Amino acid sequence: MKITCYECGREQKEAAYQCECGGMLEISHDFTGLDLEQLERTFRERLSERMTPYASGVWRYKELIHPELPDRYIVTKYEGNTGLYSADPIRRFLGIRQLWLKAQSENPSGSFKDNGMTVALSHGRSLGYRRFSCASTGNTSASLAMYAALAECESVVLVPSERVSANKVLQTLAYGARMVRFDGTYDDGIRFYERHGDELGLYICNSINPFRIEGQKSIVYELAQSLNWTLPDWIVIPGGALSNVTALGKGLNDLLRLGMIDRLPKVALVQAEGASPFHKMMAGAGEELVPESSPSTVASAMNIGNPPSWRKARDFLKASGGVTCSVTDEEILAAKRQIDGCGIGCEPASASTVAGVRKLIAERTIDKEETVACILTGNLLKDTDSLGMYADKKVGGSLEGSVGELTAEAVLERLGSPA
Repeated sequence: MKITCYECGREQKEAAYQCECGGMLEISHDFTGLDLEQLERTFRERLSERMTPYASGVWRYKELIHPELPDRYIVTKYEGNTGLYSADPIRRFLGIRQLWLKAQSENPSGSFKDNGMTVALSHGRSLGYRRFSCASTGNTSASLAMYAALAECESVVLVPSERVSANKVLQTLAYGARMVRFDGTYDDGIRFYERHGDELGLYICNSINPFRIEGQKSIVYELAQSLNWTLPDWIVIPGGALSNVTALGKGLNDLLRLGMIDRLPKVALVQAEGASPFHKMMAGAGEELVPESSPSTVASAMNIGNPPSWRKARDFLKASGGVTCSVTDEEILAAKRQIDGCGIGCEPASASTVAGVRKLIAERTIDKEETVACILTGNLLKDTDSLGMYADKKVGGSLEGSVGELTAEAVLERLGSPA
């Protein structure tokens, strides 16, 4: 396993987050000598594990993620192992032949961040760190605080004062994190850590940490294994900091290099219209991202104006023929109603994927005969502000009055004829 700079190729020390040239870091593995049949058999056998690190949907793939890490350092809550749903009501809503929803929202802390955080924090422990930190719009901080508490370590998080879900803040505090609220954006928090992380003695667990990306690769490994190593035509993913599409691309290339899949699916990255600097760059065929100083979207997890992983995301999408699009807050909430209403549920950022599929079908980028998997990144209860749309009696179909005053006739009148 080597850690190198993505920009200049210079090899780096284990605890680094950024090269001297300013480039992000990347981990590369030598898969030479791995027996493919044995590997698939091992992954299949680990599905029956209980109460060991290999019961995790991340550490199941340890040979592809962090083969050199001794098991004693692994901090796991058996993350991954999330549901893959065929979601026929949403498939009919979109008019598409086959749709799956991969619910990373079912992770222990309620978001996909757990896939990467278990690896980042476990690696940090192996280096002797006891204090872990991140800047966050909420999901990262909640995940970090959970794993740090599980490992009996300290967590310190920087969280913007505005446009962050109160639920995520409270979840982070409940796990015992020491929180610093600041005036500014997620991007300001990342820049602070790049300047001062070392002198504070903190192990940074944002997506600038390359071990986060290694853990997040497991999402596509698990998707592929669930579908018997045959991936759909499209994988659609939301984009905020862009670590998810970076990890997805890295995982897909791993599987292709190993021969576990025979082709790369097409990838669509969806951003919220109010926080879409990456989509604007890609749509304009630009080579440099222009940051947005005041991003604003109902999808708080995507409220990022200067995503740190944009170069890796750009290169992967260009090389693989991927696409981007942006969707409005209204389109996100309309898609969220569909996902919530079919019993799966998600936070707004996750719903951007279904909204994006709808737009890409309308634009004829995705054909209705193609197969699609959408990655749902966060739990329904991560952002209850967005659930206010269900408080309207017209949507909820509620009846006023005490139970004692209700009559069967009144209930039947409101319910109407059976569907």
